[in-house]
Amino acid sequence: MTQGTRNGAGLSRIRNFSIVAHIDHGKSTLADRLIQDSGLVGSREFHDQMLDSMDLERERGITIKSSAVTLDITEGGENYLVNLIDTPGHVDFSYEVSRALAACEGVLLLVDAAQGVEAQTLANLYLAMEHDLAIIPVINKIDLQAADVEGTREQIGRDLGLDPGGAIPVSAKKGDGMADILKAIVERVPAPKGDPDKPLLALIFDAFYDPFRGAVAAVRVFDGTLKAGEQILMMQKGTEYRTEEVGLFRLQREQSGELSAGMVGYVIAGIKDVSGVAIGDTVTHARKPAGAPLEGFKQVKPVVFSSIYPVATEDYQSLSDALEKYRLNDASLVCQKDSSLALGLGFRCGFLGLLHLEIVQERLEREYNQSIIMTSPSVRYEFRLKSGEDLMIDNPQDYPDPQSIEESLEPYIRATILTPERYIGAVLKLGLDRRGQSTNMSYPSPGRAELTFELPLAEVVYDFYDRLKSLTQGYGSFDYELLDYRPNRLVRLDFLLNGERLDALSVIVHKDRARQRALNVCERLKEELPRQQFKIAIQGAIGSEIIARSTLSAFRKDVTAKCYGGDISRKRKLLEKQKKGKKRMKMVGQIEVPQSAFIAVLKTDED
Repeated sequence: MTQGTRNGAGLSRIRNFSIVAHIDHGKSTLADRLIQDSGLVGSREFHDQMLDSMDLERERGITIKSSAVTLDITEGGENYLVNLIDTPGHVDFSYEVSRALAACEGVLLLVDAAQGVEAQTLANLYLAMEHDLAIIPVINKIDLQAADVEGTREQIGRDLGLDPGGAIPVSAKKGDGMADILKAIVERVPAPKGDPDKPLLALIFDAFYDPFRGAVAAVRVFDGTLKAGEQILMMQKGTEYRTEEVGLFRLQREQSGELSAGMVGYVIAGIKDVSGVAIGDTVTHARKPAGAPLEGFKQVKPVVFSSIYPVATEDYQSLSDALEKYRLNDASLVCQKDSSLALGLGFRCGFLGLLHLEIVQERLEREYNQSIIMTSPSVRYEFRLKSGEDLMIDNPQDYPDPQSIEESLEPYIRATILTPERYIGAVLKLGLDRRGQSTNMSYPSPGRAELTFELPLAEVVYDFYDRLKSLTQGYGSFDYELLDYRPNRLVRLDFLLNGERLDALSVIVHKDRARQRALNVCERLKEELPRQQFKIAIQGAIGSEIIARSTLSAFRKDVTAKCYGGDISRKRKLLEKQKKGKKRMKMVGQIEVPQSAFIAVLKTDED
């Protein structure tokens, strides 16, 4: 390849594309095959999931972060510089997908030949249409016995409204059809538009933290040329930096000296403070800035909320730094400071879904060495007050005065569950137990059933996914989308220890579910709390009404052990004296709740 093409001269020789699909339809495998076919990695260094660099991604077999790689391919005797951006498939990471698409001109829309068009396939199609991208449908896994290529073509035409004749049948696992894909990328994905001589306009679509180099920003250059040693300006932040290094992503970072219009690469500018980089910001030259910044990304709305606290209170600053670095890499995580009487200082965080919450928790523990406690996940409720005011609340501490509430509403979702036919009864029961309504049932392939429910999001955030996996012996898959808010009877459930409220355990629940939840937590606290010299009352309450109670009995010392024989009144006096001592101790004694008790209660299984 000529140096001119490598450094971006000749927009007609650049292609920027992304791979999008429903979860587990083979995106990472197809990316592996393209990397291998382009000769970027030899057979000795090759391994599966080349772009999934996190241990978590490998363990779970899912992509969590978008990742970019630049490939050199030859098609029709011409050399091309192709930027591939691999994206996650799970609904919780659709924000990652939208950011990746902003750097592309086209997408490969992957459809599994055995499973056909699914929920995320449609969602990703609409995202690609919003960005006005060229869409190339690809039918993957044609080597499977259950593959139905013609049926999938029909679905592509009927459900997606795309030309079924343009769909490319491939087997990413075996490498069949790769030549057709490379040809389609060159012919059907348009070359990027832009002028290398105009003022610099580059969009930051991702970023991560390198402990030795500071913040590394992944950029797509739309106009102008970005070189090492130049003074740059972050238009949103208004901060200036000097670029130290620019280059391409080739599995490892590779310096290239410059990035010109149409190219995707990285820039390191000695940004030590992670708040210096904002995803969606525009990079331009400080001396000759562009007139207006590029349109960034729309603000993401969190769905599930939980508070994060350090196990040891002195680790608060360390947790704060870790979250700051994490948010550079994951702009969809929303955090604000929070405090609890029981757990000290922490952060109230918003997540895009349950998997997102789980991934954040695991990455904080593994990559940032944090020991954390997360409170029970909750959702955002809406309260209409008698005064006419509308309140959106995600923290039980902000629950309004019950007397002032006119109506309470909670978010509902449409849940799609795929399961082997033999588990339909168990799955239906689970959905109905969680206040759900079954709206549809179909059989996409022999032996597999697809059930659709409308149910409250609050019933899903607790342990729905774990229960589903248990009932279907690991074969059930679950996807959901938000519908709307619907009226329901919601109350705040508090937990008291000897009359003192434990704010970290308060939850907003449906009134019909409150007593069962309260009994479960009271029993679990009774098992976990250390016994004292006095009795401890553990209570669940709605307002001033106690709806559940457990009593942790006291240690008893046999004060009459040395009292042999004699008048019974001597024994009575000693017992009376002990009783008074315990009463006094109860009045002044503070009950220390160990962290293990909180963790056990938050992990408790209702069922």
